[in-house]
Amino acid sequence: MALFELTLTLLLIAVALTALSRRLEIPYPSLLALAGVALAFVPGAPTIEIDPELALALFIAPVLLDAAYDTSLRDLKRYRLSLVLLALGAVVFTTVVVAFVGWKMAGLPIAAAIALGAIVAPPDAVAASAVLGQFRVPHRITAILQGESLLNDATALLIYRISVSAAIGSVMLKDAVPVI
Repeated sequence: MALFELTLTLLLIAVALTALSRRLEIPYPSLLALAGVALAFVPGAPTIEIDPELALALFIAPVLLDAAYDTSLRDLKRYRLSLVLLALGAVVFTTVVVAFVGWKMAGLPIAAAIALGAIVAPPDAVAASAVLGQFRVPHRITAILQGESLLNDATALLIYRISVSAAIGSVMLKDAVPVI
């Protein structure tokens, strides 16, 4: 199957699963993740290899842009202390803890351990928003969650890029900061 047909098929499956998630009243990110895991175990399923720079431009950048459109500038200003503590403090803290464990227990090089920490540090705010959307939640919680999802992904992405640059031996800001 050509890449175009495969992509079109996967998009149609994603649309159908999103509609099914509404009918079953379960968060669509969870259903899509389960379908992705199930698809990985299908014998003979084609593998798709995507260049990391292309994945950044096609997937991560639009998600961050969507989060930016959905986030109120007024809410960002109002809850800036909570956002800084969660988006910067919590992501950096989680990255450091995971990096320390990866370095000490798994014997990873420190740059690779930091990259691992940056990968697992930011929580999936889309899934959290989908779950919270089913309940009555105060506006403050929703606003902080949206703002945090925007900022923590960016924080983790920068930490990741800097650690990968350190791992390959070129720790220069121009190499670490992604150009989109």
